[in-house]
Amino acid sequence: MGCTEPISIAYATAKARAVLGEMPISAEVAVSGNIVKNAKSVTVPHTGGMRGIKSAFAAGLVAGNADAELEVIACVTEEQIEEIKRVKDNFDVEVSTPENARIFDIGITLKSKNHNSFVRIADTHTNIVLIQRDGETLYENLPKDEDKADRSDLSIENILAFADTVDVKDVEEVLGRQISYNMAIAEEGLKNSYGANIGKVLLRTYQPDIKITAKAYAAAASDARMNGCELPVIINSGSGNQGITASVPVVVYARGMHVSQEKLYRALCVSNLVTIHLKDGIGALSAYCGVVSAGAGAACGVAYLLGGRYEEIAHTLVNALAIDSGIICDGAKASCAAKIATAVESGLLGLNMFYNGNQFYAGDGIVKAGVENTIESVSRLAHEGMRETDKEIIKIMLEE
Repeated sequence: MGCTEPISIAYATAKARAVLGEMPISAEVAVSGNIVKNAKSVTVPHTGGMRGIKSAFAAGLVAGNADAELEVIACVTEEQIEEIKRVKDNFDVEVSTPENARIFDIGITLKSKNHNSFVRIADTHTNIVLIQRDGETLYENLPKDEDKADRSDLSIENILAFADTVDVKDVEEVLGRQISYNMAIAEEGLKNSYGANIGKVLLRTYQPDIKITAKAYAAAASDARMNGCELPVIINSGSGNQGITASVPVVVYARGMHVSQEKLYRALCVSNLVTIHLKDGIGALSAYCGVVSAGAGAACGVAYLLGGRYEEIAHTLVNALAIDSGIICDGAKASCAAKIATAVESGLLGLNMFYNGNQFYAGDGIVKAGVENTIESVSRLAHEGMRETDKEIIKIMLEE
């Protein structure tokens, strides 16, 4: 519930408060540059419209329920909102960005008159790696690069085989919730005013067809999510925007085509797993906009709905990646909705290219022979090639 990076700050803070056992009088928030990037400009839900790191910290401190993890501030009273504002404006909290931090790194230190606590989260949004109280280590599982989940079996061929053969009963609970939650926030974004209202602009400006509707619904969900809507979403690869982008366009197409619920579930297996496959080599956070992967994944899901097999899905993916792999991530904010619309457009353009007998070939920019080799190219571009770009983006964002 809420953009995942500030919510992770709130979660770490709530956990540190629980470990301390009392309300602190001062605090230190040490976060990596990428956390700053994704928490700086986004509205924190259940805070009355407050934005940024200190707002997320204050919400977790005042109203956080650590047991709820990424729904840590799902239940906040009006009285608590006033207290959150008071803490944000007046509490003694120092925010820093350690040079030796991991790409995803949050450390919360709380101090009362006689005690102190420390909680660190690294690599993923709920991955607590260290808990200390008064200097004593209560829990430690420090991150190692080799701790990353083994996704070596992920390939387009294997993903398609899984989607074709999985027992739908095994996936219908999580995918049914993804459909319900993510479409609900899309409809909320179209009903009310949030951020730049990209979803509404798309529907008002263009003659609505299924492609425009798919883009508009996905963008509207992000309009709402990035601007304080209190509805939850089902995430993908640690990101609400990626969860929205990988699912909402596929649902819109499935409803427009009147396919069975089983066919929709199988298509969502394709879109979600392709997104995860693309993100695996890129990493959780980088200068590469994550919704590019999710937009390409969604197009693969739509291709599956249309009866596409390996050739159609592989070429759709390569075409989509060739079109918009230059979109940068400059943090979570209102314009993410426009980037989602662009990513969905590129994915669908890649799909339509192939169905009209057109494609990009090996040697066209970063495109390689074979879909897996092209995925590897994008991974190198995002994870290695854009590392300095990421640092420069963060510097620019921190300038007054």
